[in-house]
Amino acid sequence: MTVLDLRHLLRLSALAGLALLPLAGWASAWQVSVDEQNGLPTVTRGGGPVMQAKFDFWAANWSWTGFYTTFKVNGPYHYTLQGKNKELDFDLAADIRKEQPQTLSWAFDLDAHSRQSGVIGGGMVFQFDPAQIAAGMGAPQLLPGNRGWSWGQVDQGRRIEMRFDPPLAKVYFERGNPSELRAFLYDNPINAGRKQIKAVLNVTGDIDLGPTPTERFGLADPASWPDDQLDWRTSPVDLSFLNAAEKPAGKRGFVKAVGEQLMFDDNTSVRFWGTNMSAYALFKSPDEEIRQQARRLSALGFNLVRLHHHDSPWVSPNVFGDGTLVRDTQQLSAESLRKLDLWIKALKDEGIYIWLDMHVQRAFTADDNIEDFNELPEKEGRVDLKGYAYVNDSIQKAMKRFAEQYLTHVNEYTGLAYKDDPAIAAVLITNENDITQHYGNALMPNKDVPQHSKRYMKAAEAFARQYDLPVDQTWRAWEHGPSKLFLNELEQRFSTDMIAHLRGLGVKVPIATTSTWGGNGLSALPALTVGDVIDAHSYGAIGQLEKNPLTSDGMIDWIAAAQVVGKPLTVTEWNAEPFPLPDRHSLPLYVAGTASHQGWDAMMQYAYSQQGFNPGWRTADNWHAYNDPAMLATLPAAALLYRRGDVKPATTHYVFAPTPATLYDQEITPRNSPLLRTAMEKGRLQIALPQTPQLPWLKPAALPADAQVLHDPQQSLLAADASESVTDTGELKRNWQQGIYTIDTPLTQAASGWLGGRSISLGALEVQTQTPYASVVLQSLDGKPLGQSRELLLSLGTRAMPKADDKTPFNVEPLQGSLTIKAPAGLKLFARDAQAQLKALPAAYKDGHYTVTFDGNYMSNWLFLK
Repeated sequence: MTVLDLRHLLRLSALAGLALLPLAGWASAWQVSVDEQNGLPTVTRGGGPVMQAKFDFWAANWSWTGFYTTFKVNGPYHYTLQGKNKELDFDLAADIRKEQPQTLSWAFDLDAHSRQSGVIGGGMVFQFDPAQIAAGMGAPQLLPGNRGWSWGQVDQGRRIEMRFDPPLAKVYFERGNPSELRAFLYDNPINAGRKQIKAVLNVTGDIDLGPTPTERFGLADPASWPDDQLDWRTSPVDLSFLNAAEKPAGKRGFVKAVGEQLMFDDNTSVRFWGTNMSAYALFKSPDEEIRQQARRLSALGFNLVRLHHHDSPWVSPNVFGDGTLVRDTQQLSAESLRKLDLWIKALKDEGIYIWLDMHVQRAFTADDNIEDFNELPEKEGRVDLKGYAYVNDSIQKAMKRFAEQYLTHVNEYTGLAYKDDPAIAAVLITNENDITQHYGNALMPNKDVPQHSKRYMKAAEAFARQYDLPVDQTWRAWEHGPSKLFLNELEQRFSTDMIAHLRGLGVKVPIATTSTWGGNGLSALPALTVGDVIDAHSYGAIGQLEKNPLTSDGMIDWIAAAQVVGKPLTVTEWNAEPFPLPDRHSLPLYVAGTASHQGWDAMMQYAYSQQGFNPGWRTADNWHAYNDPAMLATLPAAALLYRRGDVKPATTHYVFAPTPATLYDQEITPRNSPLLRTAMEKGRLQIALPQTPQLPWLKPAALPADAQVLHDPQQSLLAADASESVTDTGELKRNWQQGIYTIDTPLTQAASGWLGGRSISLGALEVQTQTPYASVVLQSLDGKPLGQSRELLLSLGTRAMPKADDKTPFNVEPLQGSLTIKAPAGLKLFARDAQAQLKALPAAYKDGHYTVTFDGNYMSNWLFLK
């Protein structure tokens, strides 16, 4: 667990040097900096990681042990790290400094409190990007005598060396893999006592040593910032007018997938801007708070909510009841269902639709009558079904039984079974449970699940013989080639059977099978097409606006790579981590702007809440957007621009159409394909899956007549020296070198990113801030173009940090700078406080423009000019 302790920084005289740190446009093509999670070096190229490091330690028999770190920024390029390993009984401390312009040093102090024998030991694991190894950096090289490693060549203009003194216990490549290197601080045995090790990292050539994110964003003490102005029961803005015509949800009939669009029965097309209601929020919230949150969700602009983690064993009660009393998962709890009934009713009354999952993380017990239960990996008396469901009929029967119980349950508040309620927008069969990449390996012969492996191997052999494929390659789930054909076939069989069962129950709405997630390549898409929609999950990290698409992938690229010709695209989860990322307020704008331009159909942030809505103590978390002023600063603005269609759809149409050999015989992902990254920066990107003789059920859609059909995943659609992209409509611009994203439309104008010290001019908005990183959004609320509108919403995003131990309220960084807004005379500026009271603020008016000045003291994330 990592804690960024910033509050002591004001006392440091070193702060005077912070003015010398570049705040924007810092990132060179190649950069080394210190990771704030673990204090180790990370190497990026164009904003994307090409070398990452972590600590790993193992007890006997490679049993992994927890190593927990606390990292502090003491001043510019000076950090300290504390680490503890309870199982191996040692502590680690490190003083980290930039000693010279091209040198970072670590002074490690290790203190083992007792002798540990029979252990593996451990230390640092360095993971290098295979694409960079192949592209010119070459493989990392070991320094002689366990003294470290080097990467790159001086004569090629770029080299990194990390040297340890005294030599380490051992330094080696994992199983001969040149992309993973292990540097052991401890070997077996670990002797009691202290030892010191110095590590020095040197860079040469076109590599910079850069600051950490905390240094870039500024070392102000968050405790000096004002508390947030959020009331968790009411919304700071009221966008419920977006849902007014849809009350109650379902009035237009069931949702259906028509070609690449989602529509209602009355043929009205629909875009869904949604979120996830998860875990304890479902079952631990008082009834009145459920109704209250439904009203708040509508006011925030949502029209879709996914009910998630209803079956997960870490949630108690869950849909099966009290986890301490439940002995099997064959019956559903009447009280838990009543809570879900109320959520559905309350959301429906507010014009909000519901997405239902048939399986998230359900764990079976020995009393669930699962065949070969004893060979499945067990944790606390329960086993997970992921992967095994594809070859175990009894698991499939259990999943069908749950679906029947869940979907035929009659909601006591609506009088409708879930399957018969048109407010239910869609159904997902199984969450993050593909066999094409993630869970095929669980069935391999070396996984000690003999009966499951036997079924898998039998099916693989039969498939190979049917299509004259090499048997010894068809079952090897970790490889590309024939195995990807078989895995798609196996996943399709399961999904087709489950879909038939759901349709037999009377399910009328679109069905998603599972999702593309966690690094799935394009070879995972064919099996997903047997569903009515393609669903995607995507999580990013810090710096999404700075990802150079010529070299690096971002979370947006992974969504774009899931848009298949002929199918609607839904995204049931998007977010970035780890919490609390200082730039997270920029994500909703980036997601909504891109989704509108690309024509994506349903976007669901993860998550609105995982905790119950109860008065009293509240925590801050990445999965609790409802009380996070950084995410909520721009989520309503994103909802408005996306649902209203403020950003026009792309006019240019790119279709990547791989051959079967291209698709199945190699890994193609946004990580290694410039085409997937660059095409969507300009026009709409879709994937056309090829007709595949071994997969006769895969029915490719007709290519759009206006499409530019592309075949080479390595093709780039941007100039080699590009530093920014502008969409074909001219409304979206992203300068990754500066880290700035702008939206310029008649009804929404926004600037987000490293705005500090710059002047950004849009149609009716000029932004000048001293705050290094911020988001500013100006929107018309009366539907008239900006410049003419007399009712304006101003959304402001800055850093928000929870108090100690992740307590709320947050401390929110006040914006410093000025905004110039073109608008009619006679308007007044207001802010709404936590008590929903309007407070008048000064705004000067001259020559048809209002000037709003922020002195860096007053904070409000939402202002109204009306």
